[in-house]
Amino acid sequence: MRHGTWSRAVLRTGGDLSRHGRPQLARSRQPQTRRCLNTVAAPAAAAHVTTTTTPATAQQQQQQQQQQQQQQQQQQQHDEQQRPPTGRRLAKETKPFSDFLTDTFHRQHDYLRISVTERCNLRCVYCMPEEGVPLSPTSELLTTPEIVLLSSVFVSQGVTKIRLTGGEPTVRRDIVPLMQQIGALRPRGLRELCLTTNGLSLHRKLDSMVEAGLTGVNLSLDTLDPHMFQVMTRRNGFDAVRKSIDRILELNRLGAGIRFKINCVVMRGRNDAEIVPFVDMTRDLDLEVRFIEYMPFDGNRWNKGKMLPYAEMLDVIRAAHPTLAKVRDHKNDTSKTWHVPGFAGRIGFITSMTHNFCGTCNRLRITSDGNLKVCLFGNTEVSLRDILRRANNGDPIDERALEAMRQIEMDRRQGLADPNTPLGLALNEAELLDVIGMAVKRKKEKHAGIGALEHMKNRPMILIDSPQPLQSVPRLPRAPPMPNRTTLPAFALAPGISRVPTHLFGPSTTTSHHQVRLFSSTALRHGNDNNSNSSSRNDSNDSSNPRPSPSLTHVSPTTGSAHMVSIASKQPTARVARASCTVTFSSPLALRLIRASQVKKGDVLGTARVAGIMAAKRTPDLIPLCHPIALSHVAVEVEPASAADDETVLRVEATVECEGKTGVEMEALTAAGAAALTVYDMCKAVDKAMVIGGLRVVLKDGGKSGRWEMP
Repeated sequence: MRHGTWSRAVLRTGGDLSRHGRPQLARSRQPQTRRCLNTVAAPAAAAHVTTTTTPATAQQQQQQQQQQQQQQQQQQQHDEQQRPPTGRRLAKETKPFSDFLTDTFHRQHDYLRISVTERCNLRCVYCMPEEGVPLSPTSELLTTPEIVLLSSVFVSQGVTKIRLTGGEPTVRRDIVPLMQQIGALRPRGLRELCLTTNGLSLHRKLDSMVEAGLTGVNLSLDTLDPHMFQVMTRRNGFDAVRKSIDRILELNRLGAGIRFKINCVVMRGRNDAEIVPFVDMTRDLDLEVRFIEYMPFDGNRWNKGKMLPYAEMLDVIRAAHPTLAKVRDHKNDTSKTWHVPGFAGRIGFITSMTHNFCGTCNRLRITSDGNLKVCLFGNTEVSLRDILRRANNGDPIDERALEAMRQIEMDRRQGLADPNTPLGLALNEAELLDVIGMAVKRKKEKHAGIGALEHMKNRPMILIDSPQPLQSVPRLPRAPPMPNRTTLPAFALAPGISRVPTHLFGPSTTTSHHQVRLFSSTALRHGNDNNSNSSSRNDSNDSSNPRPSPSLTHVSPTTGSAHMVSIASKQPTARVARASCTVTFSSPLALRLIRASQVKKGDVLGTARVAGIMAAKRTPDLIPLCHPIALSHVAVEVEPASAADDETVLRVEATVECEGKTGVEMEALTAAGAAALTVYDMCKAVDKAMVIGGLRVVLKDGGKSGRWEMP
């Protein structure tokens, strides 16, 4: 296959697709309203033919005409409801947008992304860590009824677009029935049901998905070269992806109306040479190719040098297509759209790293373990699953449980069940809305910049819409039930609904509940969460200068045990570190003896220098998790303080240099500390009250974080 070309086989069928994407017979039926009009017209014509009628006959005819008119009006109302909404009808029926989904910057969130699985059948280098990710227990993940229930809640508040993501959503066994149930929310306000996929198995399920109401497909494809596809995804499958693309284009030619976009993550030195071939795909094909700036996520070994910024990509395309022109973007578009005049398709750029689109962000995310994530790059998550499952005694809600909960709800409404029973279908809807609303209100104006994002703790991209796999943390006791609320918002369906305390999201209070967690384990849903305060404080910072969330790199997040950090993937760079401390004597006598070389043990300053150099080289033997490093230079200075100071202070400074993969701060600290201890050892016979203090790093240079110097 040549770059930018795809097979153009067209189905030779007599079928057609309606604008809703459902297969229809080529032979259409007459509208029911027309038949109703004909049935009304027939008696009317008969009335004109009849020249003489009795009063009883005239009265009967009048009653028949009234009944027929009522039937006609009812049929017209039914047809109007089934007809796609027009602009006038939308303006008439539009309701004020839900305050629960409106943040403090007046952004209305009508777009919901739901991860339906954490599994994937590819291993893309920028998405999946090479070592893979542990899969969560099935009980921790949202069930199909839970996904549908959450979708229903969000649609009731104004969400008009739902996108199913993963992992890879097509690997979920019940993906088509799930889409059918979500598609059934159209009469309640849902307008778009979309899918993000790698296309590997899409061609086998696409027709059924279109029948279920699929309106848009975003297909991830980073190369047009079958060999490079295997390199970037660590799997075969390019031909299967091509089949899926051909099938989408084929259905669109038959009238399916699927909005089709290809997402390409551009990495310098990997696939940046294929930018122009991707653009050439839009010459004859009605699709949009979107180039995505390479973004940092846990496990993808992000390197700023791999990122090709938006401006450079534009320059590459302009060199091949000088007439490239900007297209006006819609209000909430994530991409900046461009068009080559004469081409059938378009191109776009998702510029999360260099030109964020936070000001018009209307997206919310639900991870596959039921956490609400209000920002792609945020690390604070709110658990909706746990609130939802409280209506089922904390257990996962499957089809059987859902039916039982429906029966309990019906019995409660009819007065056949205890109104205070903790089970029921809509018992926690108001609490869900409260938690959702408070999480949305805490959404920042914009995410962190590139400098902070590359150091910020976040999920691997494969898990950005699914649970962080931390399974070995022991489960804590279930939190006690919260007190019932006395008032009910208009959205609730039944009384007795419990409510989450508002102090849960406060910046200065502690909490014993689980709804907010700073990237903690799914097993840590219940009991005390000591990270609540730090999470709130971090979120209250100025969004223009965010700090990376605190973490201990040498402590395993799953077990709490110590481990050595891997530096295998790092590149060697020049590194320097300087540490200093002081030795303060209780009287000037010791320093005078040192100056005069009258200490019985010999040359104090010279011996301390040698001791510091030797200690720097033995640092890995003393510090358990410190990497062995080939040092290129160690300098230790031990000398009395300046004349302005008291004649009791000896200053120690150690500078260590290397060409390595990790810093040498520990070597510098060890050198300075050992030199100071040597001074103590040689002078303790003269002054046992001397004090070693102020040991610290004063300068560090090199590596990813660059230069740092103590003021």
